[in-house]
Amino acid sequence: PGAGMITSHQNGGPGYVTEDPMGPVNGTEGPGSGAKLQQRERAVDVPPGDRVVGTVSSMVQGSRSSAQMERMQQYQEELRRKREEDANKGKHEIHLNASLRLKKLAQNPAKTGIDNPTFEAPEAGKETKDGSPLPVHFDLALPTFLYPELEDLLEALRRVQSCLVDTQSQADVALVLGMLHKEDFQSAFTIHSAVTQQMQPRCSPPLPLTSQAQGLCLEVQYILQSTQHKEGVELSNLLTTPHLQALIQAHDRVAEQELEPDPEESVIQYMGETVKLVRLEKAGDMPLGATVRNEMDSVVVSRVVKGGTAERSGLLAEGDEILQINGVPVRGKNVNEVHDLLTEMHGTLTFLLIPSSQKKTPPHRETVMHVRAYFNYDPSDDPYVPCRELGLSFRKGDILHIISQDDPNWWQAYREGDEDNQPLAGLVPGKSFQQQREAMKKTIVDRNPDSPGKGITIYTAQLHTPDYSADDILTYDEMALYHQPASRKRPIALIGPPNSGQDELRRRLLSIQPDRFASAVPHTTRSPRIHEKNGREYHFVNRLAFETDDAAGKFIESGEYDRNLYGTSSDSVRQVINSGRICLLCLHTKSLRVLWSSNLKPYVIFIAPPSQERLRTLLAKDGKNPKPEELKELMEKAWEMEQAYGHLFDTAIVNSEPETAFHELLRLIDKLDTEPQWVPSSWLC
Repeated sequence: PGAGMITSHQNGGPGYVTEDPMGPVNGTEGPGSGAKLQQRERAVDVPPGDRVVGTVSSMVQGSRSSAQMERMQQYQEELRRKREEDANKGKHEIHLNASLRLKKLAQNPAKTGIDNPTFEAPEAGKETKDGSPLPVHFDLALPTFLYPELEDLLEALRRVQSCLVDTQSQADVALVLGMLHKEDFQSAFTIHSAVTQQMQPRCSPPLPLTSQAQGLCLEVQYILQSTQHKEGVELSNLLTTPHLQALIQAHDRVAEQELEPDPEESVIQYMGETVKLVRLEKAGDMPLGATVRNEMDSVVVSRVVKGGTAERSGLLAEGDEILQINGVPVRGKNVNEVHDLLTEMHGTLTFLLIPSSQKKTPPHRETVMHVRAYFNYDPSDDPYVPCRELGLSFRKGDILHIISQDDPNWWQAYREGDEDNQPLAGLVPGKSFQQQREAMKKTIVDRNPDSPGKGITIYTAQLHTPDYSADDILTYDEMALYHQPASRKRPIALIGPPNSGQDELRRRLLSIQPDRFASAVPHTTRSPRIHEKNGREYHFVNRLAFETDDAAGKFIESGEYDRNLYGTSSDSVRQVINSGRICLLCLHTKSLRVLWSSNLKPYVIFIAPPSQERLRTLLAKDGKNPKPEELKELMEKAWEMEQAYGHLFDTAIVNSEPETAFHELLRLIDKLDTEPQWVPSSWLC
């Protein structure tokens, strides 16, 4: 298990690459200019090659289990000899000395709980803490009070009474004296004093002796395996009951929190410099969450990661120079040596720091930004990630929760669904940084299409102004959760290559549930037929009106067939939505951009074809016999559609079995009524 800081370990070791992702790396020049040379960071919390997610807790538990097994092995020989002696004597007794930890606990003075003396019957001859005798009863004539405060009050009232001359005042004092003499009042005051005493700040309840009660139970059970003593068997059975095991587990959880000291910070003088002393607790399952880098001989805090102990304490800041850790000097050490040092340290970590000279911005509540990723990212393949151990991998279409954009080049984020298993935020490329380097890659590929170094990107100085606009590079799109209203259903757009089955799925939905689903009535310039009615089968318009509406952007999709114009307008889709039904659309991929730019909030489903062999079988059932090259062309078409327009798809269905695909389509549509969905935040503005 790591110790809680983060440093760099790759690309030639410490001091070889830069912390600034825009600067030179491995002797090549990066996409930025004017970057200053800094050292790369190293993750101390996370072993090399492992992501933070779900690793720390398991390592801690593993180390505890191995330590317990080692102790048990050490005891085995001693226990064996002890059992032989007991067998020879005919005794089967339990010895605390069989476990070193039990022996140590037995040597501690016994601690008892808190007794409330209020309701105990007073005994004659006992005394209070101040030495005054504890009364057996209260004498109304000559009262003896348990507490000095009442005695002082009684004496003061008597002196006041002797000084008063008016009858009313003397009567008032007499009334108070009478109340003080009453047994009910004295009993109530006794209860009040007892409660007040128990509420005074002190070690109550007492601090736990250990936070490893579960380990002790395992040792006791091991010791009791061979006992024949009645009490030993009873104790063994008791320790294996689920309720007691749950209680002991809860005890350890609470004990870990009680034994964990609060972070501290103090300012002192050290060798003529003003430094600060910071104490942090390295919890078993929570990384400290900071990164360090080398600046000449200094070790400097480079980044404070969201979700870690350092960020929650607020005591470590970027730019702080670390002088000592638990009294061990670190100036002159490289980041790998700092990693090894912290790996061996446990419990309380004391940092001696020179505060950063950087001007600290006042703390503010950051707003979480939710984005959908439009590219795949693997930090192990990225030479520019400042700390590879903290790099967060994701796939195209994943939702990321961006919680910090302090570094514009490297955001801190959580991946949707991994928040509980990911204690520390991960590093992902910032939007502008990713757009810039993707634009450069495209420029290089375009200028060197036959380059033998396929897959190797070399950044050169003359490419600081790429031929591609950053807006043309898909990186992230800001998202928000949207739950469709019951009266305004989102239109469903089915997209896919020819013969993928989207038309058949749409027709089946319309025929089975006509009250729930409907198609938008298209527009056309052809003349109506005898059985057709305007507004039912088509909206019949003249060519001039059609072309005017098309130029105004009112059509989601339009085209010409047999010298007649056809098109589906956004108003037709809106009419279906206003009726409370779900509008079903089968569109060309080129129409998706127009649909997305409208305010219709479509839910786009890509109907992907199965394998070529399976597709051939399905088409044969419909009496079709496509050629192999036609099947290959269809598969390539599906791949091209997904590459060019996949960022506009909400989900995909592989139509390998029509019945299964139909039920999956219904399930996805039903889910829109029960679960909120991620949509572009611009839709909700």
